[in-house]
Amino acid sequence: MVRLAIFVSGSGTNCENIIRTFRDDKEVNVSLVVSNRADAFALQRVAKYGVPSKVLTKQEFNDEQTIMSLLKENHIDYIILAGFLLLIPTFLIKQFDHRIINIHPALLPKFGGKGMYGHHVHEAVKVAGETETGITIHYVNETYDSGDIIAQFKTPVSPEDTPETIAEKVHELEQKYFPQVIRESLLLSCR
Repeated sequence: MVRLAIFVSGSGTNCENIIRTFRDDKEVNVSLVVSNRADAFALQRVAKYGVPSKVLTKQEFNDEQTIMSLLKENHIDYIILAGFLLLIPTFLIKQFDHRIINIHPALLPKFGGKGMYGHHVHEAVKVAGETETGITIHYVNETYDSGDIIAQFKTPVSPEDTPETIAEKVHELEQKYFPQVIRESLLLSCR
């Protein structure tokens, strides 16, 4: 059984989708949700599924003993970032080399980097006049949005699209593909 920790900062729609997808799975289990914000709506979503959750301050999150103890206690094999906005510390990347997976709401390397999340990305796509956007699922390294790409999925952008309609299109891709790519990545790496 592969045990996942999901790191969240916001509303948690991707987190909830991942939990639902693997709820009765015999190979993958969501064992822990960690948030850097006590007010993250994701924590309310998680509670109804009975998945343990923990809130850590930024200082606690960057403290190697605190975060590593938490992950070891819960026997975590992989970390999934689902709307988590803090930079992952180097010690965690080394301990979980190619075992931290993130989703980004654009086709990297375009529209990535510090400050490029959520509506900021969709506004930038609109302003740039892009004809397509999508999602990038990638491994995490020491720099925002620059780890090895696992998969990308595209959707067209029309001149009539607003940042809000772009966000809706991207969200559909996230819901459809993120859990599927997680499963494929985990099972491939376990062979």
